[in-house]
Amino acid sequence: MTIGDGKPFRFSLLVLTLKIGYTDVMSSVQENVQFAIGDHVVYPLQGVGVIKRIEERTFRGAPTLYYVIYLDISDMTVMIPIDKSDEMGIRAIVDQKEAQEAIDTISSKYEPMPVDWKLRYQMNVDLLKQGSIASIAKVVQALYHRSKIKELPVQERKLYDNALRLLIDETAFSMNKDKKEIELLVFSKLEK
Repeated sequence: MTIGDGKPFRFSLLVLTLKIGYTDVMSSVQENVQFAIGDHVVYPLQGVGVIKRIEERTFRGAPTLYYVIYLDISDMTVMIPIDKSDEMGIRAIVDQKEAQEAIDTISSKYEPMPVDWKLRYQMNVDLLKQGSIASIAKVVQALYHRSKIKELPVQERKLYDNALRLLIDETAFSMNKDKKEIELLVFSKLEK
């Protein structure tokens, strides 16, 4: 059987089925879109970024939607599959109240960390991977106080600097304040 252009009917039906299937797949993926272009998001271990585009690419033969996120602090652009964004810890910036609570917790009594720096380092990396502002604040607090006892090893110092940067960056966005102002606030709380 053929249709008007002489192509077999089966082929046209297959193409129509593929288009309908593609539309169904894309509409179900679009339902998972949590963020819009221009939204600020947090990418764990990387910092605050802004969604520049939502782009479709073919991955392993299937159409996949990606967030294209620009991370100002590292001047880097990353592409995150929308259907993997939760798994990768992409989240909205916390509200002002939660940011203030995180800052306030760093002046509370801190729990001593293990003496073995490798174990301490892994514990802190695991906390940072959680991606919550509270866990980031906990890392800043623990490593700051540890540095007052003894100088941190190079890797741990880098981890502390990264955690501090992440905390300041997100809090500044959340509270709509200058990063320098937030940095002064963080250190005033750490010194208590």
